[in-house]
Amino acid sequence: VHRQRPPSRCSVYIQWVRNELQKLKEAFIGKYEESPLFYACAPGRVNLIGEHIDYCGYAVLPMAIEQNILAAVSVNNSQTIQLANTNPKYKDFSVSASELTIDRENPQWHYYFLCGVKGVQDQLSLSSLPGIRCLVDGTIPASSGLSSSSALVCCAGLVTMESNQKAISKILLAETCAKCERYIGTEGGGMDQSISFLAEEGTAKLIEFNPLRATDVKLPDGAVFVIANSCVEMNKAASSHFNIRVVECRIATKILAKTRGLEWSGLQKLGVLQIELGLSLDKMLDVVEKVFHPEPYSREEICKLLEITTEQLCNNILSANTQHVTHFKLYQRARHVYSEAARVLQFKAVCDSSPDGAVLQLGNLMNQSHASCRDLYECSCLELDQLVDICLQAGAVGSRLTGAGWGGCTVSMVPIERIDSFLRTVKEKYYMPDARRAALVKHSLFVTRPGGGAAIFTEE
Repeated sequence: VHRQRPPSRCSVYIQWVRNELQKLKEAFIGKYEESPLFYACAPGRVNLIGEHIDYCGYAVLPMAIEQNILAAVSVNNSQTIQLANTNPKYKDFSVSASELTIDRENPQWHYYFLCGVKGVQDQLSLSSLPGIRCLVDGTIPASSGLSSSSALVCCAGLVTMESNQKAISKILLAETCAKCERYIGTEGGGMDQSISFLAEEGTAKLIEFNPLRATDVKLPDGAVFVIANSCVEMNKAASSHFNIRVVECRIATKILAKTRGLEWSGLQKLGVLQIELGLSLDKMLDVVEKVFHPEPYSREEICKLLEITTEQLCNNILSANTQHVTHFKLYQRARHVYSEAARVLQFKAVCDSSPDGAVLQLGNLMNQSHASCRDLYECSCLELDQLVDICLQAGAVGSRLTGAGWGGCTVSMVPIERIDSFLRTVKEKYYMPDARRAALVKHSLFVTRPGGGAAIFTEE
């Protein structure tokens, strides 16, 4: 993890970072009547393609964005964690460092921070923690699909590492923060945390898992990516939508494995199943067509296929917040995962070879991705579909939801020569007709570029 003084080179963005650090320092002094010892920063991300497949073991293709979570921190001997936020809607919180508890039923902002603290504490086997005072600021829109919650977890992990004067690798920090978000009940796959730590300015990344690794992906010249917020918020930890999809993929894995004669009880991920079977992604799609019917599967049918009891299904396969689910769409979820995994590899191949028409090819893959998220994974919503349609009409060659879905943002690939008319048209057609959206448009529609990864800043 970069440990550095606040940047001093002359550029608009770096000057903005310095200004943000100075403003946060002044706010910290006003709050706690002392100066911060250091600052921790973790960026948000936009996933260009590869939605809902990281937790199935498949590679994804995100890039970090300039919007971030920033924390100013001082360290003391009180063994009390004091948290405050520059946004007044997030209330102050204080807890003994020896009594960290995370309420899954009440996913408040400070519990995400405590996920990061507890995860690093467990990873480093820290018997006790020092006291800290922390003031958090953030420029990532909340519940927008740009990884604000995971960036907060990553920022807290950095804070815990630095306040305990420890140093661990970016990869271990990413893996630790990916696991510790499960304290709050989200069974994600690690994309958000990985790109937050492994991002490098100027390049997107292919993020692969088991083992975790990141490969540069040079995006084509001639087009830019534009993020547009639908202004529909969705907190994935506060609903069961996300974990239902995780469980459906888990059940699909087990049934496919059993029908192919594998020992299925220990298999959890569709990606691992593919490796076990030694088949291509196209062949896995053929298997899905042969094994599953499109109609939803009842609990009784799943138990019969797996030769287990309902109690075993609930205790060993379903998650805590999916115990109420009675029907599962296995065919649709598996088809999305295998086809989306193939699209990620095709996207990278086009970027690597940079053929004539690369921008159009990438745009087409993004459009296919959105259609699959909408129709097979059912993680879109009316507003996201409307926004995608408007973006395509406005001149984007590709547009899709990004993040968990059910709200949040779209990402669109726009030829450079069309960018001004694109921004104007999307603003006029999606934001201005609605008073609430119009009030939010300044922070809801923006061009983004690949940003750098998480960092610690000191003033020594």
